Amino acid sequence: MTLLSVRDLAVRFQTREGTVYAVNGVSFDLDPGETLGLVGESGCGKSVTNLAIMRLLPKPAGRVESGQVLLEGLDLLLVDESEMREVRGRDIAMIFQDPMTSLNPVLTIDEQMVETIQAHRSLTRDEARRRAVDLLGRVGIPRPEARLGDYPHQFSGGMRQRVMIAMALALEPKLLIADEPTTALDVTIQAQVLELLRALTSELGTAVILITHDLGVVAGMTQRINVMYAGFVVETGATADIFAHPSHPYTVGLLHSIPRLDAEDEELIPIEGVPPDLRSEPIGCPFAPRCAWRIERCWTVNPELERVDGSGGMSASGAGAGHRAACHNRPTYEEAAAGRPLRDGFTAAPLPDERVAALAATEPERAEELVSFDAGEPK
Repeated sequence: MTLLSVRDLAVRFQTREGTVYAVNGVSFDLDPGETLGLVGESGCGKSVTNLAIMRLLPKPAGRVESGQVLLEGLDLLLVDESEMREVRGRDIAMIFQDPMTSLNPVLTIDEQMVETIQAHRSLTRDEARRRAVDLLGRVGIPRPEARLGDYPHQFSGGMRQRVMIAMALALEPKLLIADEPTTALDVTIQAQVLELLRALTSELGTAVILITHDLGVVAGMTQRINVMYAGFVVETGATADIFAHPSHPYTVGLLHSIPRLDAEDEELIPIEGVPPDLRSEPIGCPFAPRCAWRIERCWTVNPELERVDGSGGMSASGAGAGHRAACHNRPTYEEAAAGRPLRDGFTAAPLPDERVAALAATEPERAEELVSFDAGEPK
């Protein structure tokens, strides 16, 4: 049975400058115990998607325009706030990017963890405190009973993130959303935190949505990947398939913009341009202005997610979803490996402004002379 099913989720923000089209028709499934990675540049909609799932969008600016978020068949977008408070923590937990701003600086770890546990479990304070001590020990914090009385600022960055993991897993939720859990940590501590997260979620059978811009993290942590751009899922598939056969130009660009240890002489190929302004309603493929494979159709028609290998289920994610990409002109295997188009004679369709300039270049250099006739005689 599918644990989480997101269908056609659309999120909008109302600002003084207009509507921000933050998430545009995102769909995916997540099975129990599965780990799904959401990757993409900052501002592509990864975090907003999951804030919408948790119903934690900032109010009144943010709203879910349309879609469904089904947790074991229950539509979380339709339940009242009191029921949603029960779901948070008990069924779905979230680890935020910066533990220092997620933890209350004026409350001890004891007060914050015990409150979380007692809010969802019928335990005495002493029982909840013993549970908190056990959790801190399991996440690798030395002398957990003594450290329970400390404040967040008395912990290092890595230790604060361990506290956040302990709080998130305190109630053994069915789904854990980890939003850039290692962003502010050095490489050594990153590896320790990720290994801890993997071990504990595997032990508890918890499904995980891992949000990151670091492809190295998802390579070692996830079974499946959703690549997001400008609020759309542009490619989805098993982690091994995405890395071995990237089928969307944006995914190709991401893979070629990071160094590889097994290819010392390989040249890094940056993705040109900048992400689109999400205050404009999407028309055509949002990646077209930055894409080396774009064709004329890309300017007017936004492609649907379609199977790369022609088989498999219909969902955009989940165990049986297969490999899908939203592209009118997919890179070949050789082109994906090279990071650029290799087809003879192919050039990317010109940008709309370039097309106007091209038309202007066809105008005559000087005005044509007007010749009129009167009774057969030119004047």
